[in-house]
Amino acid sequence: QAQLVESGGGLAQPGGSLRLSCTASGFILPHFAVGWFRQAPGKEREGVACISSRDGRRYYADSVKGRFTISIDNAANTAYLLMNNLRPEDTGVYYCAADPLYAPDPQWADDAGEYEHWGQGTPVTVSS
Repeated sequence: QAQLVESGGGLAQPGGSLRLSCTASGFILPHFAVGWFRQAPGKEREGVACISSRDGRRYYADSVKGRFTISIDNAANTAYLLMNNLRPEDTGVYYCAADPLYAPDPQWADDAGEYEHWGQGTPVTVSS
């Protein structure tokens, strides 16, 4: 059974760091496009970052460029989202998603519907 499980969320202070993990079972994650999305209370879901399985190209939301890094560990079958210099506006539930056919493009942030597999989400709170 294909499944994604996120972990690593929690409470962080402004300026701090967290690393989110997304471990896949039932399929080979490096063969899939992987995206990270988040939803803050009272707001719509937004794309945070994604990585293409075809060429390894990474895309980031403008609000996280230079602070967040998406990566995949092939051996661990796990995707990561390293989040540095966290801000209160980064607070939300973070979800990872994967799809075997989707090819990210510059409109990637609007393509959440393209992903077949979703994790359950991990909450992140940035507060002093």
